[in-house]
Amino acid sequence: MKALIIDGYVDEPACLGVPPYISPYPRYIAGALRERGLSEKDIHYLTIDRLRENPPGAGELVKKADLLIVIAGMTVPGKYLRASPITPGEIEALFRVSGGVKVIGGPIRLGFSCEGGKAAKGAESGLSLGDAVLARMDIEAFVFDLFEEGRGKQPGKGMQPESKLKAPENVEHRFRTTAEIGRWGQKGAFLVRQHPDYPYCMCELETYRGCGRPVHCSFCTEPFYGASDYRPVEDVVSEVSCLYSHGARYFRIGRQPDLLSYHGTDAGGPVPKPEPEVLERLYRGIRNVAPDLSVLHMDNANPITIAAYPEESEQILRTIIKYHTSGDVTAFGMESADPKVISANNLKATSEEVFEAIRLVNSLGAVRGANGLPEILPGLNFVHGLMGETKKTFQLNYDFLSLVLDSGLLLRRINIRQVMAFPGTPMYGRDEAAQKHKKLFLNYKDQVRKNIDLPMLRRVVPEGTVLRDVMCEVHENGTTFGRQLGSYPLLVGIPSSLPLRTFTDVTVTGHGMRSITGIPYPLRINSASNALIRELPGLGRKAADAVAAGVPYADREDFLRRVSEGEKLLRYLEF
Repeated sequence: MKALIIDGYVDEPACLGVPPYISPYPRYIAGALRERGLSEKDIHYLTIDRLRENPPGAGELVKKADLLIVIAGMTVPGKYLRASPITPGEIEALFRVSGGVKVIGGPIRLGFSCEGGKAAKGAESGLSLGDAVLARMDIEAFVFDLFEEGRGKQPGKGMQPESKLKAPENVEHRFRTTAEIGRWGQKGAFLVRQHPDYPYCMCELETYRGCGRPVHCSFCTEPFYGASDYRPVEDVVSEVSCLYSHGARYFRIGRQPDLLSYHGTDAGGPVPKPEPEVLERLYRGIRNVAPDLSVLHMDNANPITIAAYPEESEQILRTIIKYHTSGDVTAFGMESADPKVISANNLKATSEEVFEAIRLVNSLGAVRGANGLPEILPGLNFVHGLMGETKKTFQLNYDFLSLVLDSGLLLRRINIRQVMAFPGTPMYGRDEAAQKHKKLFLNYKDQVRKNIDLPMLRRVVPEGTVLRDVMCEVHENGTTFGRQLGSYPLLVGIPSSLPLRTFTDVTVTGHGMRSITGIPYPLRINSASNALIRELPGLGRKAADAVAAGVPYADREDFLRRVSEGEKLLRYLEF
């Protein structure tokens, strides 16, 4: 039996699977297939971008696979450097061509939309699925249950003679259990080797799903996953161990709504009480089984958790800084600074509470780390078009960001989007403010980028900062664009055509609103182009041209004799 997993990419509030990330979905599915008796060589994996390249044999595999599985769903779509999520037309085309059993799942089960500000459509009504089946709950559980009982390799049992599929309409739709993904996460770890970015792909790790708050944000899809269902620490660590054994070196603990609440306990507050010793076991365990990992980052943290339990949160942050790699980000879902919007949409924290959370993270994490970025900084997510939004909302959000900037605090990113309302959420059918305020939203977003993002970025990575291990990813008009592998990496433009899929250290030489310009560090002055020499920090155009005209330089002493500003440039150069 041949199975083909097509990764159309996912982007959810608590899960990212857009390259260079690989989400847990395809790995869990592969693990479920292995447990049902399929061998690794019979489980094929293609990203949608790879499939578009039409590699040899891909078309035939789509046609002849006994089981075709499509993963899709962008509940918080963003802009991506070199990846493009699967389109409804591509999904329909795949299902028309395939002759096997066809299943689609992932967050697309909740609906789909192309952009924020537009309500999502239900997948079954908005897609022509033909004889394909939409997994209405967990796709990995559905795929596992597609197989006849007693066939394949069952837990604790030997290999059965043959794997056989049921009729999909006879399969129950259900959520998987933590015990199942404890097994499937390990069994499916081999799939990372089939990712087109391997070995330079970020493995998204899940600690739990479901929000522990008694009430939920009006727009959030996390409640559709049920109550918080924590994975045992040992299972997460074992999954990392298996991924590491298959060559994975880049990890993000990203698939959870609030990492600080992992295995949190009910203390009668607005959110679970953090358990610092659990996070200590998690991070220490990961470091023990993956001693030479290159990146260990996190994603979501709830600012109200930090505000409600500052002592426990500080202890956890100290643990993270002890074991992680620098350049980490705690993504705060602030959503709004407007008290009326906060109340109308059951948002998590007041602006005062978010500010205190930002201050606490800065107090521990603002020190610069080994990769050139601060150890760990907050990121903020804003959502517009929510219930109760008025023109005043935009000013309140802008004023809050100005306060953070004026207070000397650092933010790693500011994400501003319009709400995408999904069926079943309180927000659905009540998102008229998104279109009503569209022009105001765009003007406000532009002002934040110019007046907040730009000076903040100059503060986070001042000119002359050296960023380590920037991976070159894209060429465009003589410029190479690259990023450090990590959580919310900075986009770096290098005015030179460098080999792709290679790493270089970079000196920061200029700032955009959300990206930076840099040159290779150290710069080999005698072979550098004029464009790179002109980017040297602190040089005007005339002085840079004079430096370029003096090439070659015999050595440092020769450079100092002939360049009046040579002393301040030496730290960036190599002869």
